[in-house]
Amino acid sequence: MDLKAYLADRAALVDAAMDAYLPEAKERPSTIHEAMRYAIFAGGKRLRPVLCLAAAEACGGETADALAPACAVELMHTYSLVHDDLPAMDDDDLRRGRPTCHKVYGEGMAVLCGDALLTEAFLILSQAPVTQRYGTRHYITELAETGGSRKLIGGQVMDLEGEGKKLTKKELIRIHESKTAALLTASLRLGAMTANATPAKLGALTSFGYNLGLAFQVIDDILDVTQSTEVLGKTAGKDQAVEKATYPAIIGLAASRKEAAKLTKAAMDSLKPLGKKAKRLEEIAAYLLKREY
Repeated sequence: MDLKAYLADRAALVDAAMDAYLPEAKERPSTIHEAMRYAIFAGGKRLRPVLCLAAAEACGGETADALAPACAVELMHTYSLVHDDLPAMDDDDLRRGRPTCHKVYGEGMAVLCGDALLTEAFLILSQAPVTQRYGTRHYITELAETGGSRKLIGGQVMDLEGEGKKLTKKELIRIHESKTAALLTASLRLGAMTANATPAKLGALTSFGYNLGLAFQVIDDILDVTQSTEVLGKTAGKDQAVEKATYPAIIGLAASRKEAAKLTKAAMDSLKPLGKKAKRLEEIAAYLLKREY
């Protein structure tokens, strides 16, 4: 199938799996379960879980075996968005084209919603099938390290502390290595683990994820200053309004576009050890470089 159909098909598989994994909205206490489902089923692109599935396929694995980690990374990603949108953090009213979780359910419930999604992510991940090389502890360690204070949370700390300051490009890269690139890389690595990937293939996907994650963030920063709120599904120009460090603010728009292209090429070059089986991942990288929302 072509890339558009592939992305839609894999996103649908992930949505169906998450629907089965998550508590029903009416299960007591219903408010938290409604909030969790509101946050998860808000129409996200499902990039991270799709990459997880594509990595498994590129390493010769089965799509079904990678569904648990695919769902887990999406729950971790969504938890981070719910918390990032809170008034104490980025204070945003829109996410994925509709009111943020705290706008609908209140700040306290949004905090608990994020907590619940993060906890549920590990419950789901623990159900991933083990392979000759990788067991449950490898999966849990991978996601826990990614979501901890040295990566995802640490990146958010640096992001908050950098507001209103003139950061260098090196400092900006450090933030996004810890946030966007780290979770994209973990998504790919977890998918590859379910396929019993060799160390060489796992290393190739790690490099791919690192460069793709940084490229994705550069494009995100560009879109924040070039697209409207309606197109993005979140408040446009927000980074500039709070004087947040971004690629366009530090190196300019034209240089940011060149940076994204350079990083995407580096990502694609990393896939050589996987041969022709990496074609789908290459297509996704090219697609993300040209995205408009």
